[in-house]
Amino acid sequence: MSNKKSEHSLSILGGKDKLFDTPEKQGPFCFNQEVAAVFPDMIKRSVPGYAFTLDLIKDVTRLLVRENSRIYDLGCSLGTITLALRSGILASGIDADSVTIHAIDSSQAMISRAEEYIGSFQASVPIVLHCGDITTHEYLNSSLIVLAYTLQFIEPEKRLDLLKKIHAGLNPGGGLILVEKIHDEDDTMQAISTELHHEFKRRNGYSELEIAQKRQALENVLRTETEEAHKKRFQEAGFSKTILLGKHYAFASWLALK
Repeated sequence: MSNKKSEHSLSILGGKDKLFDTPEKQGPFCFNQEVAAVFPDMIKRSVPGYAFTLDLIKDVTRLLVRENSRIYDLGCSLGTITLALRSGILASGIDADSVTIHAIDSSQAMISRAEEYIGSFQASVPIVLHCGDITTHEYLNSSLIVLAYTLQFIEPEKRLDLLKKIHAGLNPGGGLILVEKIHDEDDTMQAISTELHHEFKRRNGYSELEIAQKRQALENVLRTETEEAHKKRFQEAGFSKTILLGKHYAFASWLALK
C-alpha cells in the first residue's frame, strides 16, 4: 500500500475518542456520526484482545471458507473485521472471486464510513455492504458468519431467534464466530473483572470521568450475559459443537459449528 493510500485510510478511520471527557448529562450510547468518527480509537483503547480477535477471525476464515459460498459480518461497523475476513479468504487458497462477503450494520453513519474505508483497498474479494437490521436479514449459503461485539446490543428476547436464523443460513460444517462481553454471576469475581477492565482503559489514557460516563451511557444499551447463558443458547439454536477460543478479561470468543 502506498503512503498516500495509507494516509487516506487513516483519515477515514477518524480521530481520538474524547466523547466522554467533559462532565455533562449523558444520553444512551448510540452508533451515531460522532461515535463513527472515533470508533477505531474507542475500540483499540476500550476492548482488550481486539488485535487477537482480528487474527482469530482471519485464521478461522482460512479454515472454514468454501468456494461458491457467502460470509456475513453482522454489525460490521467501519469494516475492520470485514477486511480480516477478506484476508482469511485470500489466505485459504480457494477461488476468492467465488466468495462474497456481506457486511451489515444498522447505523448509516458506520456504513458510510465503511464504504470509504473498504473502498480504499483493492477489491480482490467481492464485498457488499448493507444498512439494515441483522435480526430480519436472511442468511443463505454461508460457510461462516461473524457476530463480533454485536449480540450484546440486541434485545435479549431476540437473541435466540437470531442465532436460529444464523444456524439455518449456514451450510453443513459452517461456523459462527461469536465475540461478546460477558459477566460473572459471582459478585466478587465480577468486581475484579470490572476493575481489571477499567485499569486497561486507564493505561490507554481514559480518565475516571470518561470511564464513568461511558459506563452510564451504556447502561441498558449493552446488556451482557454469562458464559453459561451463551453456551445454552448455542445448543438451543441447533449448533452441534462449540469451543471457547479466547478470553481477555470479560471478552470471550467462541466458534460454533453446524
